[in-house]
Amino acid sequence: MSWIDWIVVTSYIVFIVSMSYLIGKKQKSQEDYYLGGKKVPPWQVGVSMAANQASAISLIGVPAFIAVKSGGGLVWLQYELAIPLAMIVIIVILVPLFRRSGGITIYHYLEERFGVMTRSLISLVFLISRSLATGVALLATAYVTSACANISLFKAIVLIGMTSLVYTALGGILADIFSDIIQLGVLWVSSFVVIGILLGQSGMDFDMLASGTQRFRIFDFTSFGLFDGNTFAFWPMLLGGFFLYISYYGCDQSQAQRLLATETDQGSRRSLVVNSLVRFPLVLTYSFIGVLLVFFLHDNPGFANQVALSPPDMLMPLFFTTYVPAGLLGLIVAGIFAASMSSIDSAINSLSAATWEDFMIRLFPVLSTIPDRRKVSISRLITIFWGVFAAFFAVCMAGGSETVVELVNKIGSAFYGPIAAVFVLGMTSKRADQPRAVVFLFAGVAVNIVLWLFFSDQVSWLWWNLIGFMVTFLGGILSSVWSVKGVSDTGLMSYYRSIKLMPLGYIITLIVWFCMVILCCFGIEEYFNS
Repeated sequence: MSWIDWIVVTSYIVFIVSMSYLIGKKQKSQEDYYLGGKKVPPWQVGVSMAANQASAISLIGVPAFIAVKSGGGLVWLQYELAIPLAMIVIIVILVPLFRRSGGITIYHYLEERFGVMTRSLISLVFLISRSLATGVALLATAYVTSACANISLFKAIVLIGMTSLVYTALGGILADIFSDIIQLGVLWVSSFVVIGILLGQSGMDFDMLASGTQRFRIFDFTSFGLFDGNTFAFWPMLLGGFFLYISYYGCDQSQAQRLLATETDQGSRRSLVVNSLVRFPLVLTYSFIGVLLVFFLHDNPGFANQVALSPPDMLMPLFFTTYVPAGLLGLIVAGIFAASMSSIDSAINSLSAATWEDFMIRLFPVLSTIPDRRKVSISRLITIFWGVFAAFFAVCMAGGSETVVELVNKIGSAFYGPIAAVFVLGMTSKRADQPRAVVFLFAGVAVNIVLWLFFSDQVSWLWWNLIGFMVTFLGGILSSVWSVKGVSDTGLMSYYRSIKLMPLGYIITLIVWFCMVILCCFGIEEYFNS
């Protein structure tokens, strides 16, 4: 990068850190630090959740998947169909329970419903899986940043990791939310800059479509991802994605913590609707870059040959360094930084929250009696610990990133479905107890691991979320039939008695949005394939 580019990037970093420092000065309690005082506007929470998913991996990986990856193309858009449907389930089932439990972490509910062992076990799984995944995200984005900024991989890890760590430790969840909103804007502007450059340098030669390219096909109903080797067919992406998104947005502390930061249940529901409305246009933007790159590679065979000699994910870094002028490259790298940090900041803040509430105050009860200001200071130290751990893990993984990225993603899919099933089991069955929840949690995970070890080529990993969920949930339900004990109220039942509280407006909005997304996808497919 040129000195102009470095000025752009440095100015952005200084602004984010300064903003976080000013936010942190006003925080007096852990509720301020972890939940923003429970006064964060719903639209800010919703936009930050969407930004949290807009990682640098998305900006780099989605266009590469569409333009050059073998078996890729616009089929990726099928994954977005599950978002509105998953939001409906979270709004109706999960939000009321989390909000009523009153804790800093969503796992507080599990202790109330089942017991300490269930809460501690699932929180521990979160700490392990999320910290490793954060290291993976840091490493993956550091590769891209290293290539674009022409710095060593180690320096890129330190720069991204430490910047995220500093502003998150200083400003807590509120700094994460504000920075996520700004980062989403920077990322989106950067994406439009890329689109402008591509439109200026390539023609939309629709004659090439006659050659039979499949990259502009969205819907793939030809297989089920079961014993056919097709991971990205319609049904595994819709159904597997549905359970994945329920688990991620509703049962993962890194996302659900934001739902506790709004003032009311209505605010949490509204934020989920906003997230759904913002996310699809953002993914369409990435996808449009991928579509334009198909034409660009066709018009520039020299560059296409250079890309063919590199891994697919190097498509965007090669394009940036070859075709983006000075100054604009700095803006794009700032966008990559923004996307990287928005994926890391919430993770280390939520890891800190789970460490404090689910473990530290239980192991050291005296901590609950210390002054609030000192609690905030300890929370910042815990945040620093997790940030350093993620950066250290990223450095250790350097050199084998592709295998490790796939490994951690599969670990997440192995656990997500069973964890979500434990939450839903507690809300829907009066007779399910802690032993059943723990036993069938392990059973669901065990089935997924068997699929991983012995059937990875036959069963798409997207199905693991559904399969693990069903094993845990159905096992818990069926085994509870013979139980003579039961809890007085699961929470969900009393919620449904107050039918006037049913969030019909949000449900209708998301159903309409789901239909619009389907129509949009059909329209795009028809446009390119007619």
